[in-house]
Amino acid sequence: MNALLSHDLPRSRWLALALIAIVISLALAPFLFPGAKALSVASKVLVFVLLVASYDLLLGYTGIVSFAHTMFFGIGAYGVAIASERLGAGWAAIGIGLLAALAISLVLSFVIGLFSLRVKAIFFAMITLAVATAFQTLVSQLHAFTGGEDGLSFRNPEWLSPSFEPFESEIFGVLIDGKILTYWLIFVVVAVLFLMLLRIVNSPFGRVLQAIRENDFRAEAIGYRTVVYRTLASVLGALFATVAGALFALSLRYVGPDTTLSFEIMLDILLIVVIGGMGTMYGAVLGAVLFVVAQNYLQNLLAVGASAVAGVPVLSALVAPERWLLWMGVLFVLSVYHLPTGVVGKLRVWAARRVR
Repeated sequence: MNALLSHDLPRSRWLALALIAIVISLALAPFLFPGAKALSVASKVLVFVLLVASYDLLLGYTGIVSFAHTMFFGIGAYGVAIASERLGAGWAAIGIGLLAALAISLVLSFVIGLFSLRVKAIFFAMITLAVATAFQTLVSQLHAFTGGEDGLSFRNPEWLSPSFEPFESEIFGVLIDGKILTYWLIFVVVAVLFLMLLRIVNSPFGRVLQAIRENDFRAEAIGYRTVVYRTLASVLGALFATVAGALFALSLRYVGPDTTLSFEIMLDILLIVVIGGMGTMYGAVLGAVLFVVAQNYLQNLLAVGASAVAGVPVLSALVAPERWLLWMGVLFVLSVYHLPTGVVGKLRVWAARRVR
């Protein structure tokens, strides 16, 4: 297990238990949480684990603030969607679309990193924001190619289509179909790529990235070309985000500017990184679970609370389901105030104190 996790153990009993529970719950989600919405939420959690982990490689381990991460996420989604829509449903279309998306992301991330990482951090963030906004506008205007604001709907290969049922009878009360097979495909790919990211950040390359984050001038002084390492980190983060976008497209069988390229997704990524804990990788897992579950079920919880305090003038208005964004903001402020190093950082501090 130590080698599998690249010798980066959770270093906290509670964190290890939480991660084991999350992995088991996600692996068995079709049996533990039946229903279309629950499976959709679990798929989104998996995609965001990979997406946030790829962004943590930039922000948490290298100290790069980029607002173009959703652009690469959208490139992966649109690559699969356009290829499937033009070439027809099939594994060949998915492979061609993914390879084309990876090639585009590779070139764009290399150019952005090469020409922009030489400037100050705030200026680089503004450059990436401008590029991402321009790309979103371009996608919205190329209606004949991308579907414009309406987006694109496409069909998955036969094995991943909802109508595909490999077994005639139910297994543990669940009828296995293409949607569940798609979910398990996403689970396996995310698990493998997450372990790859763990290996990257715990390799000598990852140690150099952390040295650049702590003091780039010192890293440059001892012989490391910081621009090269930052550019490589940007390229790797973009490629992993591209794969996350492709997986997201497969789970939805639809792509659009709002679902893959909106700035709201970038804000969600930033929130999850902060909540989970920057520079930990495991924070992407805990943060994605907490955020996506709250985003989808907080309204239901508030509806229960509103019915319980019905008739109380001020309180009933505060816990109304339509106030869920307000409570999400409150929860975020509280988490930043009480958990400045994120959930993972706090759990590791508690574990260290117990050992001492």
